[in-house]
Amino acid sequence: MTLVLERDTATVPKHLTATLNYLKRTGERPARYVEEPPPGVPQWNGIDDPRSILIEDARGHEQEFTLDRNGFQLVHSASTVRDFYDAGEVARTYYPEVEGLLRAELGVERVVIFDHTVRNAARKGAREPARRVHNDHTVNSAPRRVRDHLGGDALELLKGRFGIVNVWRPIRGPVRDSPLALCDAQSFTDADLIATDLVYPHLRGETSSVEYKPSHRWYYFSDMQPDEAVLIRVHDSAEDGRARLSFHTSFDNPLAPDAPPRESIEVRALVFFPNR
Repeated sequence: MTLVLERDTATVPKHLTATLNYLKRTGERPARYVEEPPPGVPQWNGIDDPRSILIEDARGHEQEFTLDRNGFQLVHSASTVRDFYDAGEVARTYYPEVEGLLRAELGVERVVIFDHTVRNAARKGAREPARRVHNDHTVNSAPRRVRDHLGGDALELLKGRFGIVNVWRPIRGPVRDSPLALCDAQSFTDADLIATDLVYPHLRGETSSVEYKPSHRWYYFSDMQPDEAVLIRVHDSAEDGRARLSFHTSFDNPLAPDAPPRESIEVRALVFFPNR
């Protein structure tokens, strides 16, 4: 059952410095095998590049961050879900809630939710927080998602503006262990991205790893509660100056070394904008 704890009445930003795991750029294309790789092939051929990074607390300035300007934004939206570990309840109750949220916040005319992930390092069957700076898709794999999930409708839909948005929410709060760090889209370029293969037994997907640049500006929202969610722009097909993506990662919080394991859910959705 969802637990909500009271927030502090006074907003005191909790800026901090933490290690974020970037990827070194080499002449070899990075590839990670989700399961056992072929004989002689490494599970992961990338070279991690951990960096000590200032991460600013955006508390008190929440309204300054938007999808179009920064690639992420915080929204207040309570859920009626009682058990986020129940995949059936999530599909029945939470998916419609997320669809309504995205329609209201983005003005889209169609939402297609294609999966979700529950994270809790202490619970069997749940995944651990991701510890690598990344974006879930690339400019190539994003339209492939539309074709994979919408078949014959994809060709027409891809003629208009579409996007992929992640909706990240705490299951239990406040989140102090493994908070989510988000990079301001105004502080990076596409040249910082490194296309990376994610290899499954019968599928080769493509995500974006990230090369470190000192210009990157990182933020997080301290002590997030279950009635809050972060919208993360994974892809937007519009090329009109708005943010087209943002990358993110979790991190070890030096301000809360003994906090209980973070519990969260992220829903991934295709969104289609009206033709204007």
